[in-house]
Amino acid sequence: MTPPQTVTPQAATPVPRPWYVSALVGLLAVGLLLGGVWAYTRLKSPFPYYGTVYDTPRPAASVTGLGMVGSVVTPTTIALGEGKTTALFFGFTRCPDVCPATLAYLERARQAMTPSEQAKFRVLFVSLDPGRDTPQKIASYLNYFGPAQGVQVKEPALAALARSYGVSYVKAPLPGGGYQINHTSATFLIDAAGNKRLLWDYTQLTDTKRVLNDIREVMGRS
Repeated sequence: MTPPQTVTPQAATPVPRPWYVSALVGLLAVGLLLGGVWAYTRLKSPFPYYGTVYDTPRPAASVTGLGMVGSVVTPTTIALGEGKTTALFFGFTRCPDVCPATLAYLERARQAMTPSEQAKFRVLFVSLDPGRDTPQKIASYLNYFGPAQGVQVKEPALAALARSYGVSYVKAPLPGGGYQINHTSATFLIDAAGNKRLLWDYTQLTDTKRVLNDIREVMGRS
């Protein structure tokens, strides 16, 4: 008689998880992460700011250079704050796209304000091309975009000022000669006490309503 054989159970072959299940799990994980970030941001700042908010308001460096008072070139120092909320932008007058678009969108937001809000708000433009952008040229350029204020800051003070705002810029040669300035495209919103509160990328400025909501909230909390 043949003795009974011992049968060793075979390990079950794992069934591959369908790709769509893995995708759903991944999406759920990303959703939970983003939800946590959103909740953390809301706890720190209940107002749903559109721009990128500074975790802690930081003092904004004053702007010292040359500006126009009427038809006269005048040394000027603008201490950010002084009771006005300021949208500060670094650019240059020969900029083909980002600079004119930014200034136009900021003017659109200003025009949507009440007269009393306009009195407490200003747009400040600092040229990153002081070799070509004279105070007269800056003033003439800004006339196309409403009552913005412009300043020519010469090197090396310009580099120090830009660095204090985290703005980078570099001369980029053009094929036919000459150059343009490649630069950070952010606009900085500074409250009436002189603190940097948030910044927008120029692509965000197309949404006038949300930009205006940010400005009004900062005005109200200054």
